[in-house]
Amino acid sequence: MFYSFLRGLIRAILFLINGRATYLHREDLPDGPYVLVGPHRTWFDPVYFALAASPRKFSFMAKEELFQNPIFRWLLYHVNGFSVNRDHPGPSAIKTPVRLLRQGDLSLIMFPSGSRHSAELKGGAAVIAKMAGVPLVPAVYQGPLTFKRLFSHKPVTVAFGVPITIDRKLKLNEEGQAQIEKLMQDSFDKLDKEINPNFHYIDVTSKKD
Repeated sequence: MFYSFLRGLIRAILFLINGRATYLHREDLPDGPYVLVGPHRTWFDPVYFALAASPRKFSFMAKEELFQNPIFRWLLYHVNGFSVNRDHPGPSAIKTPVRLLRQGDLSLIMFPSGSRHSAELKGGAAVIAKMAGVPLVPAVYQGPLTFKRLFSHKPVTVAFGVPITIDRKLKLNEEGQAQIEKLMQDSFDKLDKEINPNFHYIDVTSKKD
């Protein structure tokens, strides 16, 4: 209930400050749970991903430090967040999302690079998707990269790629991981070019806005 209320509130706020976003290929989204993966470009791209894929609800990983604040802990709990120690992730970093996905009510938003400052893909998303028996759905965000720039009414576009099904027989060793990572990266590149053939991501977090 709170998740749906908050989603509606955020959608209204973003519409007021930035206008209507464009969502491409929503028809490609699976009916059941999935792991939504994308390059992490701004702190609010997961918000746009969740709005674009509505009415499906999502869970997501959050660094455990955020749960130390009682207000954040309450909020994260009610929007299906779960804590992860990024420096020393334990078994729960895999088991918790797998359990949530198997229950069928929630999908998972995950950034394979793990950081807005890294382009290196990591293997956690593929492992979780394979263990849960759900597909990976590539997605990209193009639009303002800082909250201030949202007020400029520059267009926001979220595009979804064709779901990637991981063969249960595929071993997620170095070779298997590389295969899945290439499929994800190829999909990200294709979606970016479809939105804007001249698109080139620039990390603006270290620059003065």
